[in-house]
Amino acid sequence: MAKILEKKELAPRTHYLRVHAPVIATHARPGQFVIIRLHEKGERIPLTIADSDSSVGSITLIVQEIGGTTKQIALLRTGDDIRDVLGPLGAPSEIENFGTVVLLGGGFGIAAIHPIAKALRQAGNTIISIVGARTKHLLIMEREMQAVSHEFVVMTDDGSYGRMGLVIEPLREMIEQGRAIHRVVAIGPLPMMRAVAELTRPHGIPTVVSLNPVMVDGTGMCGGCRVTVGEHTKFACVDGPEFDAHLVNFDELAARSRMYREFEELHVCRIEERLQQHEVPQGVAGQ
Repeated sequence: MAKILEKKELAPRTHYLRVHAPVIATHARPGQFVIIRLHEKGERIPLTIADSDSSVGSITLIVQEIGGTTKQIALLRTGDDIRDVLGPLGAPSEIENFGTVVLLGGGFGIAAIHPIAKALRQAGNTIISIVGARTKHLLIMEREMQAVSHEFVVMTDDGSYGRMGLVIEPLREMIEQGRAIHRVVAIGPLPMMRAVAELTRPHGIPTVVSLNPVMVDGTGMCGGCRVTVGEHTKFACVDGPEFDAHLVNFDELAARSRMYREFEELHVCRIEERLQQHEVPQGVAGQ
């Protein structure tokens, strides 16, 4: 069991959880994730470790209500327990002094980009962060990202905050201006990461993306998270989740991400029906 030390809503349908997990907090590195399970028959879902504090033994998870299990997580409160928290999993981010690094976080991807930006700055890099959301009310972790960045740009699709447009646009401007960029890290929706890869490819700028395909066990045995990188099959849970963006087969990845959509929609409907019938009480989601 892992106790929730703090729970709050960051934005509509997006929740912050600080969880007591001392062993994970001690060993977690930027780019890694955990797999959680709410109850014995529950679905296993991967969540990026958005931050960790080994001094108090806590990890920070950001959860967006998308599927059935994340809707159940939204019902949990401070003091509740999560049955299983497994991690840290995945290969850590490559952290060294590259020079100037541009990090792009789109929507929920901001949570994943934060620990990487923090570590890269500590390694001596100049950090340029570009974060974006559909609207101001959906923007998360602005203060945390600003604190670890030398330059910080906010984009919103509707122009309600920061600049109007997509996160890729400031990066394009920097490249056109001839600014020295030694590395790009992009985390967010697949179309965004793909667009970043296509933008940086002709300029030979090393670019990394973090992939989040379907995962079950987190050890590579189920094969659900397989991706094609270059000419090789990789497993995001053990070989990644970060890969060279210029080698990722985004067409295959997008197709695989749609495979379970119908099942997930059915699962969400069933959860919502149970919630309406008060079959999933707060604090014991899914039991």
